[in-house]
Amino acid sequence: MPDGHRPVHNRLAVLRAERGLSRKQLADKLGINYQTIGYIERGDYNPSLELALTIAELFRLPVDAIFSLRPMTPLSEEIFREPPAGTASHPLAAAPRPPDPG
Repeated sequence: MPDGHRPVHNRLAVLRAERGLSRKQLADKLGINYQTIGYIERGDYNPSLELALTIAELFRLPVDAIFSLRPMTPLSEEIFREPPAGTASHPLAAAPRPPDPG
């Protein structure tokens, strides 16, 4: 990566694995070379804004759930860390309930 450019950290490898996609399969869906996926995952290449948004759309996630200028914390730490005092004990415990259809 050229000097002066900040690395873009990502969860691309984790998302691919969760969905059972190879680098080639993901690249084919995005219309890019499979090697580009490896470069992005290793932090050797920062995706363009258009590519980052396309990846986010493909995974149906906000772009900041996939890419960050700061190192990503493991998802298990984000989900299972101790909540701040005075908040719900589990992130899903505070989720709003769907309206009663009746």
